[in-house]
Amino acid sequence: MNFPDFYDQAPVVRTIDPFAAMLGAAADGVLDYHYVDAVRLAGHSCPTVAGAFLMGRAALAALYPDQPAERGAISVRMPAPESEGTTGVVAQVLTLLTGAAGDNGFYGIQGRFKRRGLLSFASQREGEAIHFTRRDNDASVSVSLDVSLIPGDPAQGARMAAILQDRANDQIRADFADAWQDRVRRLLLEFADDPRVVRVVQTSQ
Repeated sequence: MNFPDFYDQAPVVRTIDPFAAMLGAAADGVLDYHYVDAVRLAGHSCPTVAGAFLMGRAALAALYPDQPAERGAISVRMPAPESEGTTGVVAQVLTLLTGAAGDNGFYGIQGRFKRRGLLSFASQREGEAIHFTRRDNDASVSVSLDVSLIPGDPAQGARMAAILQDRANDQIRADFADAWQDRVRRLLLEFADDPRVVRVVQTSQ
């Protein structure tokens, strides 16, 4: 494959999707999500995509501490409007992991397996934390991300400017890509379980 090797070393998120089981889409409904799945969805790899993947992972682990999370049984509340900044990108990755979808999601079958309406957005900024809630018992957690402990290469600004202004040579382009993915690698492999980076607060149980 044409992906960086560290993608295969990143954490894996295991879920159980009863709808997938019923339709025979996956044996016993087991769906394992790898970081490369988020990359394929987003079309790129960056700290935002990696951070969304890790926030989703942390939320599901907190809500289902003793078993794989039930995909499609979790609601997600984004703390900002869909069009603000990277909110939409993060939400797409969280839909991948949780099944929670907006108004364009699956409407269900006889009241079951509904995904539509499980993803919602604030009308204006309400902070930084994303709110996840189990629909069966109302247990909920808020998760936020702080990547300040993983600074980028100071030379990245000049490299990006050169690339966007069409004056970068092959070496500059290669150095930019390597440094960009190295930051993602560090986030996924060195800080995935660091509570200073991925912050989980239990809000109800």
